Amino acid sequence: LDISDEFKQAILALRGNFDKIRCILNKADGINQQQLMRVYGALLWSLGKVVQTPEVMRVYISSFWDKPYRIKECEKLFELEKQDLLNDLKSLPRSSAVRKVNEFVKRTRRAKVHALICETLRSKFGLFGKEKKQKELLNSMGEIFKTVSTKHNVPMGDFPNPNKFASIMKNFEMWKIPSLKPQEIQALDEVLSRGVPKLLEQVEHKRQEMGSNA
Repeated sequence: LDISDEFKQAILALRGNFDKIRCILNKADGINQQQLMRVYGALLWSLGKVVQTPEVMRVYISSFWDKPYRIKECEKLFELEKQDLLNDLKSLPRSSAVRKVNEFVKRTRRAKVHALICETLRSKFGLFGKEKKQKELLNSMGEIFKTVSTKHNVPMGDFPNPNKFASIMKNFEMWKIPSLKPQEIQALDEVLSRGVPKLLEQVEHKRQEMGSNA
């Protein structure tokens, strides 16, 4: 079961949104149980080469029409898979809200890291030799990132690509970057430690309300 180059390009165009994809193996009642297991395994293997995510993509197996199953070996499995898919679709509003919160967290953490990097760069300048110092800093951006990570206990995964960041920062006079106030970082930490959990509580409360009204 191969994925064509055209289909591969279509899937890759969705990169960054793989968590929104629902994969369905339809017309599964057309083959027996042994053949179905082979097709299912081949599909997962082919998808795994294209959709490179930490978790294996969930594939729903059934025959999605209103006619009786042609081969009834896996009838119970097909019904369970249909129910799982319906439950998954019903949870989409909550999943969408959680995804938006996660994206907000990611952006907030990146904003914090950028602020800490800029403050560190600004603090490296003295009264003289600013242009020369800027070149030195641009050439050692990777080491500066490690210093910021260690000093402020920020994971390296939150940092941008050092070469790309340096290529952008070379267009600015880094010694003119406004100084970072401690309360500004404290405000970001407050959002991450207290604001985000409150948001998630509201999402869960809304889900329970919708469930009770259904």
